[in-house]
This record gives sequence, C-alpha cells and structure tokens, in this order.
Amino acid sequence: MGGRWIERWEPEDEVFWNEQGERIARRNLLFSVFSEHIGFSIWSLWSVMVLFMGPQYGIDPAGKFFLIATATFVGALIRIPYTFAVARFGGRNWTIVSAVLLLLPTGFAYAVMEPGTSYNTFLLVAALTGVGGGNFASSMTNINAFFPLRKKGWALGLNAGGGNIGVPVVQLVGLLVIGTAGAAHPRIVLGVYIPLIVVAALCSALFMDNLAPVKNDTGAVKEAVSAKHTWIMAFLYIGTFGSFIGYSFAFGLVLQTQFGRTPLQAASLTFIGPLLGSLIRPVGGSLADKYGGARITLSTFAAMALSTGVVIYASVVESLTVFLVGFIGLFVLSGLGNGSTYKMIPAIFLAQGHRKGLAGEEAEAYGRRLSGASMGLIGAVGALGGLGINLAFRQSFQTAGTGTSAFVAFLAFYAACMVVTWAVYLRRQATVPDTAEAAETAEAEAQRGYAGV
Repeated sequence: MGGRWIERWEPEDEVFWNEQGERIARRNLLFSVFSEHIGFSIWSLWSVMVLFMGPQYGIDPAGKFFLIATATFVGALIRIPYTFAVARFGGRNWTIVSAVLLLLPTGFAYAVMEPGTSYNTFLLVAALTGVGGGNFASSMTNINAFFPLRKKGWALGLNAGGGNIGVPVVQLVGLLVIGTAGAAHPRIVLGVYIPLIVVAALCSALFMDNLAPVKNDTGAVKEAVSAKHTWIMAFLYIGTFGSFIGYSFAFGLVLQTQFGRTPLQAASLTFIGPLLGSLIRPVGGSLADKYGGARITLSTFAAMALSTGVVIYASVVESLTVFLVGFIGLFVLSGLGNGSTYKMIPAIFLAQGHRKGLAGEEAEAYGRRLSGASMGLIGAVGALGGLGINLAFRQSFQTAGTGTSAFVAFLAFYAACMVVTWAVYLRRQATVPDTAEAAETAEAEAQRGYAGV
C-alpha cells in the first residue's frame, strides 16, 4: 500500500508548524479521532450485547462478566503490535487496515447473536472485538508524532477523548434499539456499525497522511522496556484508563445484577458515565499542560479514592441514587486522569533527556523517541486494568452477590497510585550540598527534574 507520504516533518520548528504543520496535523487528528471512535465502539460492543442476553441465552452474570473481560484482555494485548505498525506501514495506511479489521468482529457478531449459540462461540466473537482496542495504541502513537511537545497534552487528550466517546455512543445506540425494537433485536446495533466502519476506512484513505520520518527504533524500544518510568506510568495508567474502560464495560451489568435493573433501565444509565469521562479527557490534558501532569494526576487519584468510598457506602446500604453519583464521579475522574497521565509521558522522557546532559533539539528528539516507544506498552498494561476490574467484579458477584469487595480492592489500588505519583514525580529531595559547585549541580538537576511533568 503506497499512500500519501510526508518526507519532512519538524513540528518543533515554529516556522514550519505555523506555515504548514499545524494545518496538516489538525486534519490528521480529525480523521484519527473518527476512526478511533469507531474502534472504541466495537471494542466495547459486548458491554451492550450482554444487555440483550436474557434468560433464554442461558448465561449467568459471571459468564457475562467473563465475556467483557475477554474483549478487554485481547484489546489490551493487541495494543503492542498496533503501536509498532504505525512506523512499519505508515499512520494513514495502518488506520485504513485497522478500520477494515473491525468488520470481522462486527460481522461475526451479526451472524451468531441469538439464543442457542454456544458460550464458546460468544467467547470467540468477544475476543475478536479486541482489535478495536488496538486502534487506540496506533492512533495515539501516530498523533504523538504529528504535534510539538507544547501541544501534545491537548492533541492526545482530544484524540483519546474523541475515541473514548465511542463507548457511550454504542451504548446509546443499544439504548435506542432496546427502547424501540426491544431486547430481542441486538443485530440492529451491529447493522448500524458495519457501514460506519466502511466510512471510517474511506475517510482515512482520502484525508490522512503517512510520516516518513517516523520509523520503528529498536534501540528506543529496548530502552523504553528497561526504563523504570515506562512501568511506573503503566501502573498509574491502570488506575486511570484501566478504571475507565473496566467500568465502561461493566456498568450496565452491575446495574442489572446488583440493583435488578431491566435491560432498558440499565441501558438508559450506562452511557452517562463513559460519556462524561470521554468529554473531560481533553480537559485533563489541557490542565496538565498548564499545571503539570503529576499534580493533576495526584489530585485525580485522591478524588477517585473518595468517590470509591461513596460507592462502597451506597453498595452496603443499597442506595441506587448514591451509587450512581459515586460511580459517575469515578468515570469523570478517570477521564480527567487519562488526559493528565498521557501528557506526563513525553514530559518525563524529555526530562530524562535533560538528566542525561542533552539539551535543545537533542533532548526533544530523545523525548520523542522514548515516549513513542513506551506508549504502546503503557497503553497495553493500562488496558489490562480493565481486565482486572471485570474479573474482580466477576469474583465479587460470584462469591458475595454484590460488587462491594471489588470496590474495596479498587480503593486500595487508588491509594497506592497516589503514593507512587507523589513519591516519584512530586516529592522534593531534601539534600544539602557540601560545596558551592555541588549546589550549582543540584540546582541544575532540580531544573532538569520532573517539575513540569
């Protein structure tokens, strides 16, 4: 596949950016968002399909949680090869391919979505929807290359937020179908998305570009794998994105199982949290651009711990209203944290470049190399947090009939994320230099530290 290739791309050069770079980058961002949006909708398809699966399907709540956990798991793992596909095939070219691949899970689901289909068949089709989760990694890696560092928080937040909105949109489509045609017609949802997938592929072919300077850097990959900050940020991203995608997939099923909501009642509430969490993600990126990603991330985890406490209380006293307030709060905060944590990644590796004695374009190039190489790993591990959430819900409902114990585990995890964020990126080292020369070195190191992360 040849495609349209741009040979020169220097977004940090302000003259280049103002004369042509920004216009091209924004166009690619727009159609990247559209394709990623459809990808997220397909990835989260089974959060909707399980609402259509009444008693006639013969699948208990634990089995339904495992279906959505399977989709989460495959979507997380596939993010790693999708990250490197951008440099191998070109951002535009791979966006076309990744969009076309969405026809597989959607078409197979259309064929098998009826009572009497075996559970293993449903499990296989749910696994296929994982290709939609891979779209996020390739899209974010591609857009990261288009924008200068000062714009990355906004651009990555908008790209991810627009994609994330695919979750509530497919849930709204499900609500519309259940509310009009009834819960016996899940194929209508699938029929809506098949032509949209084709449109996404065509738009990518017509309006997007490949960047020739973007190449897979095996040295950068090895360095990113060995860098402690890659794994620290992956841990934090479990807390933000893992929460968002895990809760998005499980919300409707929790409402049905714990609070006895009907498919229509559950569908009428399910989309609210993911929608708000998606819309606020660019705000998290913008706040991180202004105040520093680490500060926003720490505040977010503190608020998520508080919201989880509200959910635990509501679960114990069986108050649906309080539960909804706390749970939707978790969605909003996870969306905010998604934006701030992704902004941290390029800033951290730029700071690492400074710590290695690099400056100017050398430091910026180092930051781009390492942040691009690490994003796929961080995104994949973060998405596995969604798997953990769904498996925790499955175990909690299987053993106790409620999700309370799962939420207690989530509360402990958010507390751990707060400690890590503060200890690694915000705590100031209280060292007293012995000499004037040492004092100058310490001051330089402080300036090269993570204050702007």
